[in-house]
Amino acid sequence: MSGTSARTVKIPGPDHPITIATNPHRIRVMLGGRVIADTRAALTLREANYPAVHYIPRGDVDMALLEHSEHTTYCPYKGECHYYSIPAGGDRSINAVWTYEAPYEAVAAIKDHLAFYPDRVDDIDERTEA
Repeated sequence: MSGTSARTVKIPGPDHPITIATNPHRIRVMLGGRVIADTRAALTLREANYPAVHYIPRGDVDMALLEHSEHTTYCPYKGECHYYSIPAGGDRSINAVWTYEAPYEAVAAIKDHLAFYPDRVDDIDERTEA
């Protein structure tokens, strides 16, 4: 990595398990009365003792409602994380959405998916549909 220090890469295991499963339910993300995302193809990632997170395919997110942020973070299990804000949500929705554009191999399935902080949108609705 030119210009940056090497980063620690960790592999999920018994001490820090990560599972990714196809979610059979419809997931909708709402903000200000608008549908930000609507999918029947979400992946649910469960990591250690953290709450489960729904990763939604980029194609099922209204990307026109998002604004790319300069904010980034790093997870030794998943890689470099990039963020989007939702301007319609004001300050509450800054960096409300995250994605791993080049996730590590152990979590490669979440590539091209986005996740939403529940407290930065109005609702993340998960329901079984007939």
